[in-house]
Amino acid sequence: MSLVTISDLSIRFRGPALFENVSCRIEPGQRIGLLGRNGAGKTTLMKIICGNVEPDAGSVLIEPSTQIAILGQDVPQDLQGSVYEIVASGLEGMTGPLGDPLEDWEIQVEVEQILSRMDLVADTRFEKLSSGMKRRVLLAKAIVTKPDLLLLDEPTNHLDIDAIDWLEDFLSKSRFAIMFVTHDRVFLQKMATRILEIDRGQLFDWTCDYQTFLTRKEQALEAQEKQDALFDKKLAEEEVWIRKGIKARRTRNEGRVRALKAMRELRSERRTKTGTSKIQIQESHRSGALVIETKEASFSYTSDAGEHVIFSDFSTTVMRGEKVGIIGRNGAGKSTLLKCLLGQLEPSSGSVRMGTNVEIAYFDQLRQQLEEEKTVQENVGGLSDQIEINGRKKHVLGYLQDFLFEPARARTKVKFLSGGERNRILLAKLFARPANVIVLDEPTNDLDAETLELLEERLVEFGGTVLMVSHDRAFLNNVVTSTIVFEDSGLNEYVGGYDDWIRQSATSSGKPNDNAKSRAGIQRAAVDKSETPHETGANQPRKLKYKEKLELEKLPAEIERLETEIATIHETMGQPDFYHQAKEQISTLQSKLKNAETELETAFARWEELESMNG
Repeated sequence: MSLVTISDLSIRFRGPALFENVSCRIEPGQRIGLLGRNGAGKTTLMKIICGNVEPDAGSVLIEPSTQIAILGQDVPQDLQGSVYEIVASGLEGMTGPLGDPLEDWEIQVEVEQILSRMDLVADTRFEKLSSGMKRRVLLAKAIVTKPDLLLLDEPTNHLDIDAIDWLEDFLSKSRFAIMFVTHDRVFLQKMATRILEIDRGQLFDWTCDYQTFLTRKEQALEAQEKQDALFDKKLAEEEVWIRKGIKARRTRNEGRVRALKAMRELRSERRTKTGTSKIQIQESHRSGALVIETKEASFSYTSDAGEHVIFSDFSTTVMRGEKVGIIGRNGAGKSTLLKCLLGQLEPSSGSVRMGTNVEIAYFDQLRQQLEEEKTVQENVGGLSDQIEINGRKKHVLGYLQDFLFEPARARTKVKFLSGGERNRILLAKLFARPANVIVLDEPTNDLDAETLELLEERLVEFGGTVLMVSHDRAFLNNVVTSTIVFEDSGLNEYVGGYDDWIRQSATSSGKPNDNAKSRAGIQRAAVDKSETPHETGANQPRKLKYKEKLELEKLPAEIERLETEIATIHETMGQPDFYHQAKEQISTLQSKLKNAETELETAFARWEELESMNG
């Protein structure tokens, strides 16, 4: 039985309708990737499903007792309180199986269970968390309601790569249905079992994974282009006939005339495919061959909690034309490193030197360069209606059309635009001035796939230097020539993109190349790795003792047993009548779960240690 049934849905704000008589069904357990160009109506559709927006026509039927939760695109700026309070607020107004309001002890049990699953600390202040951790808390707030359908709007925004790996693993093991919008093509490929696409007011159900969708979509577009070409040829022939017919005879075939009229109406109603952004990067004069040089640079700061070291003794050279990606966990100090490299912050020790003739264009992930109350045109062109592109004057409205802003949309205030449209404005503003060094801080957030792919092409073609912070694995693979990575051992440099870093770091550390090992146990084991006495002589691994070999052989089975036990406990605790038991029984099983998770963490750490010793 369908969780949600959408029938003949239509809605229009300004301009063409976002949807026109669209219909679909959402079934239990499905993982649906919702695709469409920026401004196509993806977020609007999810808001309609969860009841936050009323459609102009049509209906959304939700199966009785179906629970729907949504994780929005942006983190609320004014939200304050402890992590426990934020998550518990998701249960406000909810009732138990008998329709009675949840009691305090029931809320406490539910919240503590989800905090444990998502590795969150109850008394941590929400406002002090990183953007990525805030999104994890908001996800916990949504999931604590035990939804049948979870709606996710750009869930990977502001998450670091470890957090994205964790989210993929968490969602893939969950039983509820998911509908999500994302710019992250790797996440989309891993998670989606069904693709819904909003295109020119229609909703297309492709019922396949993302890779298959790309192939089918290309074939469908080719077929549509051929069909439209044949239609236009037939229409042109009929237009010629009717003009000749008037001169040739007084009476005409009225049926043919009516058919021509109908063809004209069909042609006028056709909504052409949204074009592709014509992004052009203006290159200024060449910088010197050396762009940035650091020698044993360190940066730290002191707070009430003591001294915080961001990086230490870091030396590197960035040459003209290099494309450098910066990777690290949220809060690791990526933005601080950028500011030091650009001379905006003085290092605590060591030196940072900028090359000659360097002109920088900076893309800010928080979009603070945009003024919400001004229009798109005013944000990009200022008080002038002309801008200079590659030495030629161009009307700002014409320039904005290259970024898919029609004149009417260009006169819209920024506060009314979608996140993807705002990022396109920022790109338009960034590339309206010449530069030979481009600095991008999370440039891929909210961009649609077509714009993202074109941006990749332009950055690869750009003759200058690129420095960028990104957690988009595909984007890193396609653009950068080297990476600077915040790791437990400090700042390290690698040749190539994300996949190259994973391969090289795994080889250099002697660890199996298993990117899925982002579990808390292995992460913590890596932190303490330097304290394990597994090296002798000239950094050569010693041989395992007989007992250690036996222990290593038994550990995989023990880890599997613990994982099975934990999964069984989670399944038991997920039963509707679980919390009808006595408090002592509930507490006993929760303690058992906690002990099993601790044992699993220890087993992973020990396995990691023995594997590294085994060489």
